[in-house]
Formats: sequence, structure tokens, C-alpha cells
Amino acid sequence: MAKRAPDPEKRPGFFSQIKSLFRFTREVYGWLPWAQIAILVGGVLLGLVVGYLIPPFQVWTLVLWAITGLMLGVLGALFLMTRLSTTAMYAKIDGMPGATGHVISSSLGRKWQASDTPVGINPKTQEAVYRAIGRGGIVVVGEGARGRLTRLMNEERTKAQRVAHGVPVHVFYVGHGEDDVAIADLAKTIKKLPNKIDKTTLAAVIRRIDSVSQSVSSLPIPKGIDPTKVRAQRPR
Repeated sequence: MAKRAPDPEKRPGFFSQIKSLFRFTREVYGWLPWAQIAILVGGVLLGLVVGYLIPPFQVWTLVLWAITGLMLGVLGALFLMTRLSTTAMYAKIDGMPGATGHVISSSLGRKWQASDTPVGINPKTQEAVYRAIGRGGIVVVGEGARGRLTRLMNEERTKAQRVAHGVPVHVFYVGHGEDDVAIADLAKTIKKLPNKIDKTTLAAVIRRIDSVSQSVSSLPIPKGIDPTKVRAQRPR
């Protein structure tokens, strides 16, 4: 008898995702429910005021405007939760090994090529170096203590400068010290870099970098390298 094919994985429904996102965000911002209630009440009150002020005054018009205000309040509450969920995600992964790789591989957009796999890593101390390549040049990002990252960062920067002569190489350290970039600001800091190379040069630089890069896939990856586990699903 032929084996039955496994049923396709069922995606969570819209309301299930909303519920999951709400719980995730509330863990960081405990005042979220009260803020959403205030937005809903404010929306209804705004609708009532508008319905009362627009002549001619009729009860059914007032009810319709109240419903309209409620719908606007729902949208406002969802917008607030969505914006806060992003901040909550960064707060959760801040300081977690692999957070830098997750951010640069998922938040830079199509104009940048980056991987969540480090190009250099110290398995004992979990310091890691990541790389992104885009129209702004080559970006080398260090995750961990600066003192222990110096050698890894210098090696990666020298390699990039050698194989991509004339292409700007930018160095960033993720952290909260002086001249460090907070994990929440990393993506926008990289995307703000001005375009320095055209698309043809970019493709050539990517090929050169890939051809000389040493694979680190055989090195042990520190535990907790996957920060996506703390990211709540967004409603679709």
C-alpha cells in the first residue's frame, strides 16, 4: 500500500498571528494593552465628536461616525503594536550571538548581499565578524568585545581591500560603547551609506570576495546563534 504523503504544514491564521504578536510585544512593553485601549476609546470619541458637529444631527449618523472612529482606533492599535514589536525584537536579540547576522541578512533589502553566517569567528569567545556588500561598498561588522575582535576584523578588512581595490570598506562594531552601533540601528546605518560603486562593479566585487573567502561552515557555531527564535510572526 502506497504511503500517504504528509499533510502540508498548516500556517497559523491571521488572528492567531495577531495574538502571538501581541503576547510577544507585551513581554517587553507591559503597558501595550492600556495604550491600545486608549487608542480605541479615543477613536470612538473622535467619531462621536465629528458626527455631532457635522449637520444635520441624526442618531444614525452619530452611530456611523462612532463605528468609523472605532475602525480607525483598531488600525491605530495594530499600527502601534507592529511598530513596538520591531523594537521588542531588537531588545530581545540585543547581545545574543548571531544577532548581527540575522539583522544584516534580513533587514538590508535587495541592494545589499549579506549572510547570517559569519565570515570569521572565535568559537571559544563567540566573537564573530560579518560582511555585507552593496552599492555603498563593503561593510565589515564585528560582534563581541572589541579587544578580542581586532585580529579578525583586521584580517577581513585587509582581505576586502586587497581583492576589491578602490572599493570603500566600512567597519562597524555592534554594541553600546563609544563609536559602537546599536543592533537596532545597524541596518539603517548601513543603508545610509552613499552609493560609491555601480551595479557592474558590485557584481564583480561579489565574485572576487566569494572566490577568496574561506569557508567557516566547518567551525562550531556558538549556541544561541539563531535569534529568529525570539521573533514573533507578523500577521500576513
